[in-house]
Amino acid sequence: MRSVAGQMFVLQVLIVLLLVVAAVATLVFQARSDRFQGARNRSLAAAESFAHSPGLVEAIRGPDPTKVLQPLTETARKRAGVDFVVVMDRAGIRYTHPKPEEIGRRFVGTIEPSLAGRVTIESVFGPLGHEVQAVVPVRDDRGTIVGMVSSGLQVSRVSSGIDRQLRVVLGAGAAALALATISTALVSRRLRRQTHGLGPAEMTRMYEHHDAVLHAVREGVLIVDAEGHVLLANDEARRLLRLAPDAERRRVTDLGLDSRTTELLVSGGVVTDEVLRVGDRLLAVNIRPTDRRGGPPGSVATLRDSTELLALAGKAESAQSRLRLLYDASMTIGTTLDVQRTAEELTQVAVTWFADYATVDLAEPVLSGDEPPAGAYSEAPELHRVALAGLSDDHPLYRAGELHRYAPVTPMARGFVTGRSVLVPDMRAADDWRAQDPERFQLVLNHGCQSLITVPLRARGVLLGVANFWRSRDNTPFEEGDVSLAEEMAARAAVCIDNARRFTREHAMALTLQHSLLPHGLPEQNALDIAHRYLPAQTGVGGDWFDVIPLPGARVGLVVGDVVGHGLHAAATMGRLRTAVQNFSTLDLPPDELLSYLDELVNRIDQEAAVADEETVITGATCLYAIYDPSSGICSLSRAGHLLPALVHPDGTVEFPELPAGPPLGLGGLPFEAVDLRLPEGSSLVLYTDGLVEDRSRDIDVGLRVLTTTLAHPGRMPDEICEAVLGALLPDRQRDDIALLVARTRLTDPDRMAAWEVPSDPAAVAEARAELTRQLTRWGLDEAVFSSELILSELITNAIRYATGPIRVRLLYDRGLICEVFDTSSTSPHLRHAAEEDEGGRGLFLVAQLAQRWGTRYTPEGKIIWAEQVMEQPVP
Repeated sequence: MRSVAGQMFVLQVLIVLLLVVAAVATLVFQARSDRFQGARNRSLAAAESFAHSPGLVEAIRGPDPTKVLQPLTETARKRAGVDFVVVMDRAGIRYTHPKPEEIGRRFVGTIEPSLAGRVTIESVFGPLGHEVQAVVPVRDDRGTIVGMVSSGLQVSRVSSGIDRQLRVVLGAGAAALALATISTALVSRRLRRQTHGLGPAEMTRMYEHHDAVLHAVREGVLIVDAEGHVLLANDEARRLLRLAPDAERRRVTDLGLDSRTTELLVSGGVVTDEVLRVGDRLLAVNIRPTDRRGGPPGSVATLRDSTELLALAGKAESAQSRLRLLYDASMTIGTTLDVQRTAEELTQVAVTWFADYATVDLAEPVLSGDEPPAGAYSEAPELHRVALAGLSDDHPLYRAGELHRYAPVTPMARGFVTGRSVLVPDMRAADDWRAQDPERFQLVLNHGCQSLITVPLRARGVLLGVANFWRSRDNTPFEEGDVSLAEEMAARAAVCIDNARRFTREHAMALTLQHSLLPHGLPEQNALDIAHRYLPAQTGVGGDWFDVIPLPGARVGLVVGDVVGHGLHAAATMGRLRTAVQNFSTLDLPPDELLSYLDELVNRIDQEAAVADEETVITGATCLYAIYDPSSGICSLSRAGHLLPALVHPDGTVEFPELPAGPPLGLGGLPFEAVDLRLPEGSSLVLYTDGLVEDRSRDIDVGLRVLTTTLAHPGRMPDEICEAVLGALLPDRQRDDIALLVARTRLTDPDRMAAWEVPSDPAAVAEARAELTRQLTRWGLDEAVFSSELILSELITNAIRYATGPIRVRLLYDRGLICEVFDTSSTSPHLRHAAEEDEGGRGLFLVAQLAQRWGTRYTPEGKIIWAEQVMEQPVP
């Protein structure tokens, strides 16, 4: 309430309340007086009337006044509208009363004046309450007072017009108070908005501060009313417009301003940043009307000296353009790890904002990922034009892909040799360049090129090449300030080109290592028709691998694996795992046992890496190992966290055989399981890695459905299957290695197999040799009879001596002659050198000398000792 608005509000409310209270008090006092007067008049009238009624005196003197008068007084009381009419004798004893029990009792009131012949009016508290009563004497014909009549009325029963007036007054007062409160609130709100809730002292201080600020600001303020008179002009407005001291209260047209300024100030319209020339100054004018929020009509103009701002704006615009160019360069250059693409990005940014033509020349080793020779150059070497961008294709500059050597005196050669930028603001003044290479110089000059900046591309102390920026005669020539901008762009591009070069070198090294560790060709075998594809990732080599391993008994092992991660470590790890699988396969282990050994090896390698605090572990590698036996058509498979293989039946039906998943290699502690599948001849087994069916833009389930659809075609050869699968599933940008192995099954011709039982008796060896001779003769292998008899005799003799149970012999004529002896013993013979005095121990030595390979593999029933000889004409 310290504000003017608050004080006005309280004052008006108090005045209205005071008026209402005064009116109500006056009405209450008047009502009280009117009630007593009304009660007095009615009581006196009733008493006078009854006291002068005929027959009253005779009734009082009669024998029983009460009996005669009681009905009459009650009738009179009711008709007169009073509370009682009482007739009494001179002693004040009541003859009548509204309450019968009060009859005979003494009257309550003053009767002495009435006994003296006067009328008495008084206020008493009688039997009926607070009453105004009148006592009138009753006279006979001689004037003798024989009794008295009293009539009374309660004051509260007397109604007054003041009651109705009081309600009206109270209602009107409440309405007036509400109206006054609302109007006062509105006025206070208006005052509060205009005074911002400030008190008189605060408003005075505010206006003093406002006046001080108004004349202190560096912006002119001019207020003009609707008739064009100047109401206010601060000091800055006077200075900028050169106004006279008495400018206020004068018309704008009388101030001596030029017509354009005068017209603008008296227009009264909205003006935003209109530039006016006043003398030697440029003023930015803004005009707004003053009556938009209920103010007086007129306008306020602000004037700002923008003479210096225009010059600063030009510099700011130039700086902003440079910053925009550097920002675009930082966002555009180096989006890929490709040398040529990075150079093209530099030229494209340059011709968009900076130059009319831009070229990038690199030393030849940079393109192959090698590092150019360190040290100074005496002249520019042969450079490769990697990128070129410009306004048109019709130009005399070297084309992209060309090899060239700059003349020693050209700015390009000097920039490359010295390692410093060269600015040629006007090419017509480059006489040394003209003299050294006049023909090309004139071609460039005739094309319209007039200005050049040459910037060497240097990163990490290595000189990679040179970037050239050209401007034609239609553009402003290059200046010294443009050189730093060109160097900033070239420095950014040089670092990105060097990163791409280093990536190219490392990628080539990793690819070389990867290809050296993968199979260079497929081994010769007759069990499967095999085709394969291996596609390394475009951004970094991975650890996917495959292998085809010939096994004893004309069997073939198929392997597909995937090492987590990318780079040299993944490629090296892949080589270690592939070597381990090949070594374990020489033991002729079942697939599940081989994976168990491989898992243990990976776990041991990871433990060694953990001890050496290396982060490059192998845990997470997957592998699938399968062994196919063409003699029975059975394929035994086991996997360690790898994807299920696809099996394409001869009729084109595709299925994914359910194989126990097994944990990825390196986890340890969980066993692997193998599953035996009988594959019909002509079936295709498709092994692959996850890079084929999974991609960032494609879920693995979608990839498997596409693979199933692609494989569902009968009669395809493995090569055709590989092409169809890659055509359907190869992503646009390959981010992971893809290994694909397709094997089409064959069955061994029964005519090329022979098997028979041999009794566990040394005498049966001769019969076995005879059966061998007959079978080899049927196959046309007479020249192999002698060596085969020796081998078979030694193997059977060894089985009879050290094993129990039945013995079985099987001959396979595949790419070589394979002799197998089955027994029930799990003891494996070992090759040793017998001493001269030993009688035995030379059998396996003879077998090793006569056979190309020999060994032992175990079966659930025992073991097989086998020996393989090379035939001159193997079965195709």
